[in-house]
Amino acid sequence: MVRIEHVTGDGDVADRIRLRRGGWLTPLDQMLLHSPPVADGWNSLLGAIRRRCELAGDVRELAILRVAALNGADYEWQAHEPEGLAEGLTAEQIAVLRIPAPPDVDADEVLGERLRLARDYTDAMTKDVQVPDELFDKLREHFDDRRIVELTATVGAYNLVSRFLVALQVGVA
Repeated sequence: MVRIEHVTGDGDVADRIRLRRGGWLTPLDQMLLHSPPVADGWNSLLGAIRRRCELAGDVRELAILRVAALNGADYEWQAHEPEGLAEGLTAEQIAVLRIPAPPDVDADEVLGERLRLARDYTDAMTKDVQVPDELFDKLREHFDDRRIVELTATVGAYNLVSRFLVALQVGVA
């Protein structure tokens, strides 16, 4: 059960969020709108990450799904699983991002090197905060500076999202 009731969302901030979302507000939006300045900044940041970056969509959604899995953010997972499929992740690739991964599947093989490195980077940022130099150097073989910055921002932002969702039990029945 949600810890704070949702708000209906009137005003300019709610309208900007609806514009980004295609005319509607999610339960997350309705929670954020308790603080219009936070909701407005959130909308701007997440809008940039989701729609204005050059990071490939499959990598972006892999990072979001992995953060959701690591942090136990079921609402976030449910929202992004269809996005992952739409961005080119296979059902098998998505399945190996779960915690625990299916036991009879080699996750590294299913993901391939590029997506495996993005997963490992997401894991390091989310679980340890520190990223080992060796991992970062391998990541550079597949991503330029801009895309590394965008991947890093995506992982950081969706850790914010997942922790907000989990703490306030958004989407929990």
